[in-house]
Amino acid sequence: MKLLQVPTANLEERIKEELEENPALEYGEEDTHEDDPNKETQEELLPPASEDGEAGEEDEFEPDGSENEYDNIDISEYVNEGDDDIADYRLRDDNYPDPEENKVIPVRVETSFHEHLLSQLGMLELDDRQQRIAEQIIGSIDDDGYLRREVSAIVDDLSFSQNVSTEEDEIRQLIKRIQEFDPPGVCCSDLKECLLLQLKRKPQDDPGVQTAYQILDVYFDEFTKKHYEKIQKGLNLTDEGLKEAINQIIRLTPKPGGNYATINKAESYVVPDFFVFNNAGKLELTLNSKNAPDLRISEGYREMLKEYDRGDKKDKRQKEAVLFIKQKIDAAKWFIDAIKQRQHTLLSTMESIMDYQREFFLTGDETTMKPMILKDIADITQLDISTVSRVANSKYVQTEFGTFKLKFFFSESLSTDSGEEVSTREVKKILSDLIEGENKRKPLSDENLTKMLQDKGYNIARRTVAKYREQLNIPVARLRKEL
Repeated sequence: MKLLQVPTANLEERIKEELEENPALEYGEEDTHEDDPNKETQEELLPPASEDGEAGEEDEFEPDGSENEYDNIDISEYVNEGDDDIADYRLRDDNYPDPEENKVIPVRVETSFHEHLLSQLGMLELDDRQQRIAEQIIGSIDDDGYLRREVSAIVDDLSFSQNVSTEEDEIRQLIKRIQEFDPPGVCCSDLKECLLLQLKRKPQDDPGVQTAYQILDVYFDEFTKKHYEKIQKGLNLTDEGLKEAINQIIRLTPKPGGNYATINKAESYVVPDFFVFNNAGKLELTLNSKNAPDLRISEGYREMLKEYDRGDKKDKRQKEAVLFIKQKIDAAKWFIDAIKQRQHTLLSTMESIMDYQREFFLTGDETTMKPMILKDIADITQLDISTVSRVANSKYVQTEFGTFKLKFFFSESLSTDSGEEVSTREVKKILSDLIEGENKRKPLSDENLTKMLQDKGYNIARRTVAKYREQLNIPVARLRKEL
């Protein structure tokens, strides 16, 4: 279950951890070199027995297991000459397509938002003490560009963590200097201050900019609620003047830090786990090759067991080493089995989803999607519902119509006038299309949207329309109104 939830982008790191912990596990493609780094370790595992069959005094130590455990070591399943199961215990067979070895993968070089701000500190003439204070302020800025930490809290942070004594006035002065950095609007405490700061950077001789500043400064609450009549009356604006000011405001950036890359966050990258191709009407499913690394049991460890089996005299130290080797081989076999099971679960789940939603994968039309719940796929795959849920919530598929989370394909059902069961995904798509095509000067209310859906044959209540609209992150009609 843990391996199933590991994203494809992080699976390689998980495998590296296992390789470091278990020397009996190795990549199948690795060449055997004379200077194998594990060679010394492998030679030490089976020390030569002394002439009398017992280890020397300096090598004697208390075994962890019982005496009986060392006297009855069965390694027949590991050393049968005609049985190559252990040596050939690989994760992939020879027919599995190998990834392109020489494929050039583009690497995204990024500068994080905070690095961008710190680089601008060099333009300020600050002494060492002020530099440390300014760095603390920048470190307190959120990823979206806001400084939401109280000034008094920053004073405490500097006192306890940096041993720097300062006053709130000094902090505020440095905050004002940092607010002059790019991007405009950075280091503000709230949205209003952020937008006003951006307007100050614009040409002040532009009437639209001056009006926009007045609107945000005096009528910010009315603007957020789109009470345009009150704003127009209060500032004695014409329709054209109000429209120009609103256009200035909507071109501002509410999250000045949002356009900068965030380093080392896997969620900012989507690595598809599956690829679905439409080959002349036949859907073909492949698993991302990163999910099928070429792992196998180390041949060197099997040879050590054979060497032990051929020996006549076996001291306690050799027996203990053999037990260690057996445990590592068993652990490596278990890990390979777990990766295999992961592959099987992923493929069987995705194949069932692809067959169930075949029309969507062929056309990309959301209205063709059928109602599908976790139990439907669990029944087809004979997997537990919780297992299907883990796959659906953490895996992605790339199609010719885009990359989707598997959760996207699951939806409840809704009945039509004819009694047919349709996917709520289909209803949401139609609802979204209706809102997209509405007259923005007179947006459709939830009541009107409900009537239009009912006219199309969908049995739906107004509260359900409101729920679907909220799930689509579409605001109410009043907030969708445009001038």
